Amino acid sequence: MTDLSKTGSAIGEPVATGSRPSEAFLEVRDLRVHFPTDDGVVKSVDGLSFQLEKGKTLGIVGESGSGKSVTSMGIMGLHTTGQYGKRKAQVSGEIWLNGEELISAPADRVRKLRGRDMAMIFQDPLSALHPYFTIGKQIIEAYRVHHNVDLRTARRRAIEMLDRVGIPQPDKRVDSYAHEFSGGMRQRAMIAMALVNNPDLLIADEPTTALDVTVQAQILDLIRDLQTEFGSAVIIITHDLGVVAELADDILVMYGGRCIERGTAEKVFYEPRHPYTWGLLGSMPRIDREQTERLIPVKGSPPSLINMPTGCAFNPRCPYADVPKGGITRTERPELTEAESGHWAACHMSEQDRERIWTEEIAPKL
Repeated sequence: MTDLSKTGSAIGEPVATGSRPSEAFLEVRDLRVHFPTDDGVVKSVDGLSFQLEKGKTLGIVGESGSGKSVTSMGIMGLHTTGQYGKRKAQVSGEIWLNGEELISAPADRVRKLRGRDMAMIFQDPLSALHPYFTIGKQIIEAYRVHHNVDLRTARRRAIEMLDRVGIPQPDKRVDSYAHEFSGGMRQRAMIAMALVNNPDLLIADEPTTALDVTVQAQILDLIRDLQTEFGSAVIIITHDLGVVAELADDILVMYGGRCIERGTAEKVFYEPRHPYTWGLLGSMPRIDREQTERLIPVKGSPPSLINMPTGCAFNPRCPYADVPKGGITRTERPELTEAESGHWAACHMSEQDRERIWTEEIAPKL
């Protein structure tokens, strides 16, 4: 992942708009997605920046409510106008896909890209799939929207995709409805629909939620194999660190709508530099070693996205909030700084303090 600080902080400082992005296939710059409500503005995503190359996988992790799914829908252009033309969300920043900026692009243009150049596997396939149309009809429609082909050709393509994602007897199951599929089969059908147009960007939002562990492994293997086949850029959004450990090349940790740590999977797992990441790792069960102590949950609750804490958003839950002197954690928001090459964290503690705490206090317990 590349340093964006020369064009703007990865946690929210303004970036130069209108300039050509880097050579990355996907570049998100200072993305903000705010929802006006009667109680105030919900800042679901509040200044997020990252890059992703083709053929690579980015894992976005964090607790529920950290802004992961809102980010994915923002990239897909799904925060559309609401009733009477009122905006459901206030979206700003820049999203560059293969050199084309999406936020300022006309809705018709984004609609043409959606499904063809970028596609999404939604979190709950039972609610994402239409109950009144067969699985095949939905895949056929997704294909014909972007290809001028007859119904018979599109049906053959749907059967081919169902076969490719491992659904048995695809020529018969193509005429089944979503409720006639098991949870794992519905997820495979969603993957078939997402990949029917060979998109260059695939976003998987909690692709293994509510599936048993054997089906989870099959789905992850399927996503990995299809990425290898199509060469797509993949974003895996999850709260399950085991999933990103299995798939991701890079990891972005979100908290309170912002990035608080990012780097390669190896760096984030074995040399994390933010107390929140330490908490996530401490709450993850291990099967590769004997567990001698209880799992350590992150104490407290996620922050309100309407009334964010002043200073560091994690400070009310952070056991090390008083390590930096002068109460800076409660008055100033930390910027994303480079702890080491390619590894970034937003924390007021010095690198020496973080390394000492990780080495002496945290790592021995994991």
